[in-house]
Amino acid sequence: MTDYVIITGGTRGIGAAIAREMAARGYDLLLGYRSDTAAAEALAAELRLQVRVDLLQADVTDRPAMKAALTATVAEHGAPWAVVANAGFTRDGLLMWMKDEDWDAVIDGALGGFYNLVKPVLADMLKARRGRIVTVASVTGQMGNAGQTNYAAAKGGLIAASKALAREVAKRGITVNAVAPGLIATELTAGLNHDAMIAGIPLGRAGVPEDVAPAVGFLCSEGAAYITGQVLGINGGLYT
Repeated sequence: MTDYVIITGGTRGIGAAIAREMAARGYDLLLGYRSDTAAAEALAAELRLQVRVDLLQADVTDRPAMKAALTATVAEHGAPWAVVANAGFTRDGLLMWMKDEDWDAVIDGALGGFYNLVKPVLADMLKARRGRIVTVASVTGQMGNAGQTNYAAAKGGLIAASKALAREVAKRGITVNAVAPGLIATELTAGLNHDAMIAGIPLGRAGVPEDVAPAVGFLCSEGAAYITGQVLGINGGLYT
């Protein structure tokens, strides 16, 4: 591989848009996904017209599987140029009625997924003294949202982890930043009342994955070398 980027949740929605952005910038890709093999293979076939694409089918919460796969990738191809922690999901409900498993799953998906992605490759990135780490958080992690206490905690924790890691690795030339999308029209938000939410968005519309991907692409670029520990809101003005 040339410089390559690892993206979890990288074959649908925001992740697929990020993958297309990175391919357009000339990076080879390792795209992680959990279960939708058809979507993963279709995206890989599309992007292989531009760059090398490898697929990694694994649940980001499966620490042994992630460690084994990523350790093997680094051993074969060297440290990645960038990693994008995009995997995550919602299990909404008011806290007083929330099931224990819904709290645990959402927290582990975002925070465990971040740890299980970054930890296996970090030592080699530090040795290389270069690289980018970008986490895909959420405006919910900044301002909260009723019925999403678990998701707000997970994404808020992801922002805090990004800021802390940025301080740990800065001297080795690695930057760590978060993007915090607002209402983005994907499968994840398909069940929400978009009209009610759009009423509170100054730009007057929901975002699309292609609104998020260029920001991630920039934060992964050489041009973002002096930007670290930051949270970039992509929310149409919903939260400033």
